[in-house]
Amino acid sequence: MNEMLHSLKRPDRIRELGVMALNGMFDEMDAAGVLRQAVTDVLAGDLAIVSSFGADSVVLLHMVSEIDPTLPIYFLETGKHFPETLAYVETLKQRLGLTNVISLRPDPADLVQFDPAGTLWETDPDSCCHIRKTEPLEPVLEKYGGWVTGRKRYQTRERGVLPHFELTSDDRIKVNPLAYWSDADVVAYRKAHDLPEHPLYAQGFRSIGCAPCTSAVAEGEDARAGRWRGLDKTECGIHFDFNGAIASPAARSDHHLWKNGAFIADPFTPWSEAYSAATARYTHMPVPLFLAHRKEVLANPHPLGLLLAPGDKIEALAENFGRFASIALDVGAFPAGQAGAAVRLLVEQLDYTGEIRAVGELRPEQIASLRASGVTAFVVTDGATRRLLREGRLPDAAGEIQPVAGQSTEDEAEVA
Repeated sequence: MNEMLHSLKRPDRIRELGVMALNGMFDEMDAAGVLRQAVTDVLAGDLAIVSSFGADSVVLLHMVSEIDPTLPIYFLETGKHFPETLAYVETLKQRLGLTNVISLRPDPADLVQFDPAGTLWETDPDSCCHIRKTEPLEPVLEKYGGWVTGRKRYQTRERGVLPHFELTSDDRIKVNPLAYWSDADVVAYRKAHDLPEHPLYAQGFRSIGCAPCTSAVAEGEDARAGRWRGLDKTECGIHFDFNGAIASPAARSDHHLWKNGAFIADPFTPWSEAYSAATARYTHMPVPLFLAHRKEVLANPHPLGLLLAPGDKIEALAENFGRFASIALDVGAFPAGQAGAAVRLLVEQLDYTGEIRAVGELRPEQIASLRASGVTAFVVTDGATRRLLREGRLPDAAGEIQPVAGQSTEDEAEVA
């Protein structure tokens, strides 16, 4: 057993085999047994609980309370929950004696940039989930070797092959103690232990998420049919399954956006000719295209960025700067020193206050210089440069290694 557990720390084929062995050993174990094994042995001291405090959550949370009520339980407080859900959180904390329930909220700056009216869910629910769920959860889960979910096979077709132990592509172990449970099992357990049901359950809500994207289900429908009804969407994006059928994680090795002293997931993708000015989202549009399609872009409800190139008349765009959540400069396309001058123009003369990012092949000394000019984010793919940033060190113009202002000097190994 110890050898197998040791192998789970290794991000390679042996680790995959270790998870397969876990499923073989505990496949017939009841849910409480699987959870207890994960908490006390497989991932002892390295495990978090993620709960929606939804329709079925009380079952798993009751099991947690009987094993260790001090375990960290993370609740994604998206700002869009039903009032009944928020009240249910408090009810279960008191009823079950849960002492370590932690609410995770979206970054207020992200909401201002990407969802100022609070209506992003209407036009771009994937992006709304990314901002309100994935972004707050990812940095927290980086602290743990695994996490526990309440997902079940019966809920949707995509979850129909869910195992108890799952190796995700971001190299963690996800534990699904209720994977084999049915709705009848949930109801029976709740009744057997006299547990309070979610206030909306009796109204036909069998799976409960954010209020704007959740509806009651009819008899015979999948339990999650009321989630994002009418849309080609069944998951919020925080679940990265072993078979890739639900979503692919923004694995840490793919976090190339350095901002506020850390590498983070980047919702933006490069501009493509296949994109439409009227419907594009989370991409930096070249200035000439914006000028040619200004009316369509201003009517486009999705978050967008602007890509500056040498020769672009920045001053002529100032009245529309508020439309863009981010402005990017391809540093390699600018003659020496001109990228910094363009940034200073944006900040000092045109009063642009949004994200300014540098893209392209960036040398470490350029990053230090551009930071001083006003660049707030950098897309960095070079391994050596990423190490310097993680370690909190950058060379100055003369090549001398200098600490990065406000950056930790902890030596964090580069993830290949």
